[in-house]
Amino acid sequence: MKLASMAAVIGFACISLSSAFAQTQGPLSRQETNQQSQVTFKPDKFGHSSIIDNTWMPMKPGTRWIYEGTNIEEDGKAVPHRIVITITELAKRLSGIPTVVSYDLDYSDGELVEAELAFYAQDDAGNVWQFGEYPEEYEDGKFVKAPAWVHGLKGARAGIAMPAVPQLGGKEFTEGLGPAVGWKDRGIVYQVGQKVSVPAGVFENVLVIKEGAAGERDAEQLKYYAPGTGNIRTGWLGSNASVTESLELIRIEHLSSDELHEVNRKALRLEANAYNRSKDVYAKTARSIVKHGHSVTSE
Repeated sequence: MKLASMAAVIGFACISLSSAFAQTQGPLSRQETNQQSQVTFKPDKFGHSSIIDNTWMPMKPGTRWIYEGTNIEEDGKAVPHRIVITITELAKRLSGIPTVVSYDLDYSDGELVEAELAFYAQDDAGNVWQFGEYPEEYEDGKFVKAPAWVHGLKGARAGIAMPAVPQLGGKEFTEGLGPAVGWKDRGIVYQVGQKVSVPAGVFENVLVIKEGAAGERDAEQLKYYAPGTGNIRTGWLGSNASVTESLELIRIEHLSSDELHEVNRKALRLEANAYNRSKDVYAKTARSIVKHGHSVTSE
């Protein structure tokens, strides 16, 4: 079983618990649905939504994060894992709100197993929201499926990928709801002020978010965020996860204009696939456009 549907995130390397548990989870209960709907989403509070400068999850176009680590599969086999996340210059308007588009590549044992578009926006208070994702999954180089979820379609709702001011002892927050594909992750601040060393460097004042899929017990993911950098490590807690994963930030790259143009092109090509392969979800959305200047306003 493959663990990741990535955009969670840089959750950011948004590696979603929901994907790992999808085969064991049934539909959302009414109680879980009500819990998910408690997040306050105000579409009129996204005045400059495509400027994402939250210190814990900055998303400047042309930034690329490269992660490497290991998946432990159900049979106990350790498999090398690599994730490459790039923030494009694309903006995609969802429910009237311009979102930033990330282009993410997921490699297992050197083979591309998933390519994904993920959509984020920052509200006026500084919270970063995830509006959905379009992941294409592959096996032996062949397309398998594309379990997309997008805010406003088939019961899906945007969720908070990163609070504006994450605080220890704060309330649990919903990271999004995609009932058609089993996306129902929730997060809570677990630790603050940590010092963490990864191949990309040594980071101070690191924030740790603990994530779990609604309804799951004793199977949680830890994501480590450095101020001004974003996600630097992913790990696990608990004994109830049949598939686990560890990732560390290897390096951050800042693309040239030509390199960024090429990423934009690849992302738009993946979007072209999405319109053909996701007729009931993605095909109902507006096409992404190349963003010029510093922001695209929602007016």
